[in-house]
Amino acid sequence: MYRLVIESIQTINQSISLNPEQRHYLKRVLRLNDGDHFVAMNGQGQSYLAQLVENSAQILEIFKELTELPIAVTLIIALPKGNGFNEIVRCCTELGVTTLIPTISRRTLLKPSSYKLERWRKIATEAAEQSERQIVPTIIEPIPFEKLLTNVNGTAVDHYICVPRKEAKHLLTYLPNSSRRSIVIATGCEGGWTHEEVEKAVTSGFQPVTLGRRILRAITAPIVALSLVTSVIERELMTIEM
Repeated sequence: MYRLVIESIQTINQSISLNPEQRHYLKRVLRLNDGDHFVAMNGQGQSYLAQLVENSAQILEIFKELTELPIAVTLIIALPKGNGFNEIVRCCTELGVTTLIPTISRRTLLKPSSYKLERWRKIATEAAEQSERQIVPTIIEPIPFEKLLTNVNGTAVDHYICVPRKEAKHLLTYLPNSSRRSIVIATGCEGGWTHEEVEKAVTSGFQPVTLGRRILRAITAPIVALSLVTSVIERELMTIEM
């Protein structure tokens, strides 16, 4: 069934007010007619079975779906060159990321514009619709890595920084033993983090980890890191449910 992300303010009682872009998407792109059903999701955890009625939609049922991870996962990603962050946003949204923080490290070459941020958020919305999520990940404005470190709260969250060519234990070494309800993982851009950045991150409470013996691309690393997290978490959930 087709899915559409809406704003919470668009729901009034049992009705959904559709804007012109949403009406065009449902009627012209998806070719839905009055009376056809689709899933409306507010991007904050609530989903509805809706029926298209002229220029609005009627809520028929509230869905109770459970596709989100039970813990919040934040990825801090030093921006790669070109449009690489587009692919990161799409894949990590599908995998279940909660928050994406694009960061400017010393080796970052990309200088993103406000248009880039708007584009990333649109990609996240589309990926959330496709992967049947209940929330759309939050993507904040790019922030310098050193400034970001000053706001780290190390008491309530597990923080990891991925480092190649450095003696560090694998991320999987720590995940099964994590008792936190939130995880933060930082990955570098092309060329990785500088020695000074790693040292400052460690001082701020980050645990250096590796993702394996091979050197991963800046686009690949966050996807691999998140895949490991979701695999461990969802395996534990399956064990409990059994």
